[in-house]
Amino acid sequence: MGKITVIGLGPGSLEDMTPKALKAIQQAEVVAGYNTYIKLIETLLEGKTVIGTAMMQEIDRCRLAVEAAVAGKNTVVVSSGDSGVYGMAGLVLEIALTYEKENRPEIAIIAGISAVNAAASILGAPLMHDFAVISLSNLLTPWDLIRRRVECAAQGDFVIALYNPKSKKRVQNIEEVREILLQYKSPDTPVGIVNNASRANQVQVISTLRDFTKEDINMFSMVLIGNSKTYVKDGYMITPRGYEL
Repeated sequence: MGKITVIGLGPGSLEDMTPKALKAIQQAEVVAGYNTYIKLIETLLEGKTVIGTAMMQEIDRCRLAVEAAVAGKNTVVVSSGDSGVYGMAGLVLEIALTYEKENRPEIAIIAGISAVNAAASILGAPLMHDFAVISLSNLLTPWDLIRRRVECAAQGDFVIALYNPKSKKRVQNIEEVREILLQYKSPDTPVGIVNNASRANQVQVISTLRDFTKEDINMFSMVLIGNSKTYVKDGYMITPRGYEL
């Protein structure tokens, strides 16, 4: 019986991959992942069997990876960021746990730097207090439920981090989110946007809740919306933890 390891590659740069994740790839016989993420590590894949699939083929990809591990191969499944934050860790576990224990490969999950952490470090220190992370993709989650989660987070005065904020087809969702947030937050609330965090074409901007949807926002963006105490100074977005200076 082999082993299947699910790793987070980090936000994009090989410099942001943990040594533990790098070692797992180096020791793997089989590497599975979304084609875009496979390209990020192609220099590490010489001599390995690669299972690369397109978007919306996650179940097939993870099933093939588990089958490779059951067949005795040391297999790695890669996700961007952290594998347990909108990554493949859950799906791999669900598939692997359908096997009886005696037929099940060894399973390991290796953490990575999530996009929300990378974006926060680029903006300054916006996540120093309680925050909520919400994906605006409604491919797997009903939009009404996403709206309710946004509203609850706004009512609780959480800093809010938005994954998958806007796609070519899904352009109105973020405008609806803005309208919900304006019911509970000041229009002047700082909003940080980071595109392609930790990659060569990284761009960041700090706007306000009133105006942030005018900025360039896409599927490679992280949007961080402050709480009632968040402020901007000298280009840094800061959410105070509460220490008295």
